[in-house]
Amino acid sequence: MMTEISLNILDIAENSIRAEASLIQIKVAADGEEDTLTVEINDNGKGMNEEQVNQCMDPFFTTRNTRKVGLGISFFKMAAIATGGSFEISSTEGTGTDVKAVFKLSHIDRMPLGDINSTIYTLIAFNTNIDFIFTYSYDERQFILDTREFKEILEGIPLNSSDVLKYLKEYLDENKLEVDRNLLP
Repeated sequence: MMTEISLNILDIAENSIRAEASLIQIKVAADGEEDTLTVEINDNGKGMNEEQVNQCMDPFFTTRNTRKVGLGISFFKMAAIATGGSFEISSTEGTGTDVKAVFKLSHIDRMPLGDINSTIYTLIAFNTNIDFIFTYSYDERQFILDTREFKEILEGIPLNSSDVLKYLKEYLDENKLEVDRNLLP
């Protein structure tokens, strides 16, 4: 089982990349009043049929050739439900896949969010041909990083150039700190 929610997000986003998504949206939203932490990953990749959706939640099923089990989605689902939360996955062939996990924020068994900034940074740095929209919110405060906007401003300078990567890391760190004020472990 993965020890941080951000690692689960990375695993699911990698599934989206393998499904040839050109746009991956990742939302992390903490709501203190509702006592929830909601994670949504949406992509416009190949999508899955109903049978594949059911199979992807089976820990002993994977489409990969490099290993015999696919624990990522099933463990993510288990982790959310163990906190009194919920899990949903829906997909349409040719359209994409939507994953939503809701955790009870204060539950003792909720794993920490982990280093979400490094997860997003890594996804962007190694997949510059894919657009990412990352939305991070805590109660009424939020920030959004949309690589399409960065690409437009940069006018052809690659997102994985050293100066741009340094700026992206600082942007993520400063905005997350401002939004959650170090309240979300």
